[in-house]
Amino acid sequence: MIVLGLETTCDETAAAVVERDDDGRGRILSNVVFSQIDEHAAFGGVVPEIAARAHVEILDGLIAQAMQEAGKSFASLDGVAAAAGPGLIGGLIVGLTTAKAIALVHEKPLIAVNHLEAHALTARLTNDLPFPYCLFLASGGHTQIVAILGVGDYVRLGTTLDDAIGEAFDKTAKILGLAYPGGPAVERAARDGDPARFALPRPMVGRPDANFSLSGLKTALRLEAEKCAPLSDQDVSDLCASFQQAVADMVKDRLRAGLKLFREKFGPPMALVAAGGVASNQAIRKLLNACALDGGTVLVLPRPDLCTDNGAMIAWAGAERLAYGLTDTLDTAPKPRWPLDQVSKPADEPRLDPTFDPTPA
Repeated sequence: MIVLGLETTCDETAAAVVERDDDGRGRILSNVVFSQIDEHAAFGGVVPEIAARAHVEILDGLIAQAMQEAGKSFASLDGVAAAAGPGLIGGLIVGLTTAKAIALVHEKPLIAVNHLEAHALTARLTNDLPFPYCLFLASGGHTQIVAILGVGDYVRLGTTLDDAIGEAFDKTAKILGLAYPGGPAVERAARDGDPARFALPRPMVGRPDANFSLSGLKTALRLEAEKCAPLSDQDVSDLCASFQQAVADMVKDRLRAGLKLFREKFGPPMALVAAGGVASNQAIRKLLNACALDGGTVLVLPRPDLCTDNGAMIAWAGAERLAYGLTDTLDTAPKPRWPLDQVSKPADEPRLDPTFDPTPA
């Protein structure tokens, strides 16, 4: 089957066409992404109204380009998928409304995709990975460890109690006067820094649950920066290196706890999968392999451009759901908040452990 996918949840506008064979193997026919970084850089973060307007201006052209690169017509599509949440409501409306229009005019099924589910299923597109596996999802808005048991069947093992890792990187960059987007800027500065100079905390490390916390780490970094003010270039590099090392140490500990919970509840995972923009950070990517080996499994890392927001992941999630007959009506509403464990699943696919409660004791 062939599915068009649209992504407009935040500050990337994307359209892609993906093919899913009858045996479940996937192939990307086109994947076009337009980043709005330049539009938001002056504000130091994403401005929702500017993002929504940019989606309106660019989306039709991206769809045309994606269809042309794939060599497909709308008549050849088996479905139209769009990210329906979670995300910024303005962008969600643009993408979902456009998908509805295409589905209505060309009489194709509509699939309203959970953006997090799309990240969760990307490894099946890139690596033909069987269920079940453990997902580490880390981005500007989300930090979770999730058991991926089947299409639409997800159990959250751990989450952040306050800020997402990506948000913490962005706030760190802002505190230190670095450019937007903050994550890559902090990573670049950290290359010339001493990660041992500042004794920053490692929140949650050693706890039996798999949850995260970043707010205390951000505060500690700000206090250290204030002590050193005015900051030299070396101060900034050392602060970035110390912050990045603290995050890496926390991630390593939290993933070990998450993989332990996974094994206890669902048996050994087929793989540890990382997704989201933070998975593009080289320091974090390096430690993930050790985490997988310690957890008795292997690491699956989609290439960096498929870890960040893109249309191919939406199209693929749409194809996976369409294969089970999971489609949506034209009155489906966008959902700014849509937890991954509230996604619908095939009726004939029982959960492996419906009694699992991820809430820490």
